[in-house]
Amino acid sequence: METGNLLIDTSILIDYLRKKNKRGSQLYKIVGSYHLFVSAVTLFELFAGAKDEQKLSDVNYVLEYVEILPFTEDTAKTAGEIYLKLREQNKIIETKDLFIGATALSHDLPVMTLNRKHFERIEALKIV
Repeated sequence: METGNLLIDTSILIDYLRKKNKRGSQLYKIVGSYHLFVSAVTLFELFAGAKDEQKLSDVNYVLEYVEILPFTEDTAKTAGEIYLKLREQNKIIETKDLFIGATALSHDLPVMTLNRKHFERIEALKIV
């Protein structure tokens, strides 16, 4: 029974992949409750970390439960605007997080993350 749409940050997927007890992960707790999305940037991060066949298999398994959103021209413009605001405030965050946040805003999606510290800096971004 889905209750809405949600973009999940890379940290949510990595938490699931690293935990021995998958039921203790945030991803396990929300699968089935939301239509899950990830940014293409998260896809990059996951594949960049899949250093062996088992990790690659695990990444492909979790990706079956999410819809991947592309990094579009609109997303790039949004990311640029966010970057300028954060730079003015001297609160710049990692580029990958900036792109993921911009993806969420471009698609009007709330974000679930274990890295609230960075994402809270992005105005108008809803964090679950």
